Amino acid sequence: MLGNVTTPVGPTRTRDTVEMTPPVLWTPPADARTSTRLGEFLTYCEQRSGHTFVDYDALWNWSIDEGLEECWAAVWDFFDVRASTPYERVLSERVMPGARWFEGARLNYAEHALRAADARRDEIAIVARSQTRDRVEVTWAELTEQVARARAGLQRLGVGRGDRVAAYLPNVPETIVGFLAACSLGATWTSCAPEFGVQAVLDRFTQVEPTVLLAVEGYRYGRHAVSRLDELAAIRSGLPSLRHTVVVPHPDAPVSTGVLSWAELTSEIAPLDFEQVPADHPLYVLYSSGTTGLPKPIVHGHGGVLLEHLKVMGLHADMRSDDRFFWFTTTGWMMWNYLVSGLLHGARLVLFDGDPGHDGPMTLWQLAADEGVTWFGVGAPFITASRRAGITPGAQLDLSQLRAVGSTGAPLPAEGFRWIYDAVAPDVLLSPISGGTDICSAFVGGSPMTPVWEGEIPCSYLGCAVRAFDESGQPIVGRTGELVVTQPMPSMPVGFWNDPDGRRYSSAYFEDFPGVWRHGDWITITERGSCVITGRSDATLNRGGVRVGTAEIYRVVEALEGVDDSLVVHLESPDADDPGTLVLFVVLGAGETMGPAPDDPVRARIRAGLRTGLSPRHVPDEVHQVPAIPTTLSGKKLELPVKKILLGADPDAVASRGALKDPAALEPFAEMARNR
Repeated sequence: MLGNVTTPVGPTRTRDTVEMTPPVLWTPPADARTSTRLGEFLTYCEQRSGHTFVDYDALWNWSIDEGLEECWAAVWDFFDVRASTPYERVLSERVMPGARWFEGARLNYAEHALRAADARRDEIAIVARSQTRDRVEVTWAELTEQVARARAGLQRLGVGRGDRVAAYLPNVPETIVGFLAACSLGATWTSCAPEFGVQAVLDRFTQVEPTVLLAVEGYRYGRHAVSRLDELAAIRSGLPSLRHTVVVPHPDAPVSTGVLSWAELTSEIAPLDFEQVPADHPLYVLYSSGTTGLPKPIVHGHGGVLLEHLKVMGLHADMRSDDRFFWFTTTGWMMWNYLVSGLLHGARLVLFDGDPGHDGPMTLWQLAADEGVTWFGVGAPFITASRRAGITPGAQLDLSQLRAVGSTGAPLPAEGFRWIYDAVAPDVLLSPISGGTDICSAFVGGSPMTPVWEGEIPCSYLGCAVRAFDESGQPIVGRTGELVVTQPMPSMPVGFWNDPDGRRYSSAYFEDFPGVWRHGDWITITERGSCVITGRSDATLNRGGVRVGTAEIYRVVEALEGVDDSLVVHLESPDADDPGTLVLFVVLGAGETMGPAPDDPVRARIRAGLRTGLSPRHVPDEVHQVPAIPTTLSGKKLELPVKKILLGADPDAVASRGALKDPAALEPFAEMARNR
């Protein structure tokens, strides 16, 4: 294990001032500088630069300032990046947008993802658990052969450098094989999960005009067989660029006409080669959530993703070849791309396809025990749900191999931190990460050389010049501000697809603070260098001139007995003297109900909880019960779309229903808007 539990009182680490700190739930081991890859990298950077770094903070400060280029060059060398042509310079210039990384280099992401096979052919590379079919193991040799076969098949279909290959597939080995095969050819990958509706898929894929579609005609989710035959037919007819469709078999679905089978695609083998492409050559196109308009097609390059994932997983996650890496995700979320990059470090990937609550709240924890998972990642709402279910996975299961737990997708409340150490394992490294599809990684998260403070993300990541800016664009510490990044990063997007002059890209991130990336989150950075994310800045609650983060309200409301979920919005008034209306929506537990009276006991209890737990400013003007909170398939709450609907917008104009977990969840809000 990586460390031991301590709970000191008072400050444990300071920069310029001393402040009271929350309890420390985990501390790095005394030998972290020699026993972790991050510690080894720190020493490596000392030897290269001639500097002395007394701790992680010193290394981080160097990595975002004078050592920015040298830090990324060190990542390249430390992880032995293979390039048929070396780079001419690390960074063209420190400008945003417009920075170009590792110009001149020619490389391929897939070559690095498969290079562990050179020495470990008979070891297992992927374990796949699915409710659609039996458990599957894939060795490194088998993975390499399948990629070679799929690559040959794609070549027969005319796929080459620059073509787009789209996938409408679940989180199964064939999806990884298809991705690596397309990548090896220099083609560009893009994917949607099969639970996406037709329009949600077309909103994404029509923008990039794929020539080949890899798809599934059905799947099982828990006990339910789900046919996608009609959806697949509609998607195919809605993509005029499409020349071929390849179907991955599903035991309960008939085979469509006019398609190729996966067996036909992979029927022939040819030598596996890797097209050598520039560092900024499009590797894959990811998409924004589409909750504020047509999803933005975000282009990521081979070099940027490779360097970022080598760094963030190899150093901050301390991932190694003996790890068994699991993250619950679908192929429509960037965490799938992140999970696949575990192959860069030779880790065994553990895939799960299906309902994570199929066998109750212990489903994924049982999987972790059965597969000996060492690195377990989930969305923050899953941890909250596990805590509320009252389970104790560490006591009920053998999780002795687990050494790290990751959380993302939403802010993890302090109670979730405490639950991991009380109910899962007292000595795991908890890494609550925050970043996004925009960089296909995280800006901030855990570190094997940084303590875990209850309720706080431990540190900013190497090479990530994360700051909190006030309204005037000045950095602040100890107060909530806009999360910005003041120096370029390799995995910032190459651009948006079909945005030749870069206007959409520039408008998305650089309008508010010219030359500085604005991410759209509220962040508070402490004097210790840790931070707290309090929600999206575009969903700000402004109460009497005081900004209120939505995550603060969710933490208190969802801890109340009988409240399962919640969403809050602030409806501004055109009258400058009117503070507007703070509206809270809640999903109540079984047996709970809320009457219409303002003094209804449940409503009064919620208001009292917010007044006591936060302040009178946090008490909503209205509290309404709804059957479900609308979220994306990855669990993001639709705060801004709900706000727009309540202000009169057409629900279909502000959110793509096919990309929602429950497409009907918007209806109560539309009905409320009609009756307001």
